[in-house]
Amino acid sequence: MAIQHPADRGGDKRGRFEQLAEGASRFTSSPVFFGLCLVLVAGAVAVHVAGLDLEWQVFAGTCMTSVTLLLLALLKNSELRAERAIQRKLDAIAAAMLEASEGEPGEAHEDLRKAIRLEDEM
Repeated sequence: MAIQHPADRGGDKRGRFEQLAEGASRFTSSPVFFGLCLVLVAGAVAVHVAGLDLEWQVFAGTCMTSVTLLLLALLKNSELRAERAIQRKLDAIAAAMLEASEGEPGEAHEDLRKAIRLEDEM
């Protein structure tokens, strides 16, 4: 089984994971999420400063690690989708320029129009 690039999964339609990743990406870039992260970090620091039992310190560390891993996965997915969208746009621009230099605009210009709207679809 080959693992596909996130931008290629599901053809033109976005799957549930892509929709989830996009929604999570929007949420994690919001001030609300930043506030939640500050509370989480403050809680972890408070657990250590208060000298609570080792179980609580491990729990605080585990929470921080879990959030970090989830954010890393979302960041990588977002990065791959953006990378592919940029590459599609560059390919469409190159094809449209080549087509224009050879004569009448045609299919490449339509592909370029579609490529310009990729960030709306991704």
